[in-house]
Amino acid sequence: MHPVLKLVVQRIALGLLLLLAVSLVIFLGVEALPGDTAQALLGQEATPVALANMRERLGLNEPALTRYFGWLGGVLTGDLGKALTNDADIATSIRMRLGNTLFLAGSAAVIAVPLAIILGLIAARYVGRWPDKLISAVTLTTISLPEFVAAYFVIYLLTHAFPIFQPVAMVFPGMGFWAKLHAVALPVIVLVIVVLAHMMRMTRATILSVMQSAYIETAELKGLSPITVIWRHAFPNAIAPIVAVVMLNMAYLVVGVVVVEVVFSYNALGQYLVDHVTKRDLPVVQAVGLIFATVYIGLNMLADIIGILANPRLRHPK
Repeated sequence: MHPVLKLVVQRIALGLLLLLAVSLVIFLGVEALPGDTAQALLGQEATPVALANMRERLGLNEPALTRYFGWLGGVLTGDLGKALTNDADIATSIRMRLGNTLFLAGSAAVIAVPLAIILGLIAARYVGRWPDKLISAVTLTTISLPEFVAAYFVIYLLTHAFPIFQPVAMVFPGMGFWAKLHAVALPVIVLVIVVLAHMMRMTRATILSVMQSAYIETAELKGLSPITVIWRHAFPNAIAPIVAVVMLNMAYLVVGVVVVEVVFSYNALGQYLVDHVTKRDLPVVQAVGLIFATVYIGLNMLADIIGILANPRLRHPK
């Protein structure tokens, strides 16, 4: 078997095993939450008989291992169960909100990824000079801001000081693309501010590391301009670590947007998760947690595979 194909298969197998382990951790972690699910659903005035009947109906009397394998079997067949609070199909509810989360994350990524790479290349080109110092100072400031602080700052700036947008990101089915994009402008700006610095600083550091190589000195001695040396010679050889940090931030855009979605009342997976955590709706919490874990592990696995494919020593073994 070709070394590249062997490594790719190994990464995929490890990713699937890790996802299985994470599913067990999610199930046991949710099960270990304090409180009684039946009591939370029926209220403090529920009688012991009613509580016993509710536990029987929810299957809470069965051993945890039995419930885990039953839940896992349902997940593998696409059946995530029903929400305890309203008996709605969880898979259908998640499908409706997942599209909103992906739209928000995708909109932020389209802006943040190329902007971070361009700023990183500029900072590396003018290292130690004012463009580098300015970009580094601004990104260091933004990387230090928690999401909710950046969100409230953007809300104040663009809804009160300059009333351009609405503070609530309201989207609904049938909404046009541009109208939807206008509605999510504020959370997109916040997400770009949050993730831009990580990718820019990694691009800058990786390019500067590659610039110390002998073949870069050769390219410079040929008389090539600094920007040509960076773009044609340094950047292609720095692509693997840059892709890795881009994928990590893409995973954050999908998984870590809970705070941003809650602040802007955005009807997506993060808001859906928070609403049902407060209601102790365990099947919903488990399902959303598993989806977040799948996205995170999948994007990290994709970053590993791209890094393998970008390595010429693996593509062309001796």
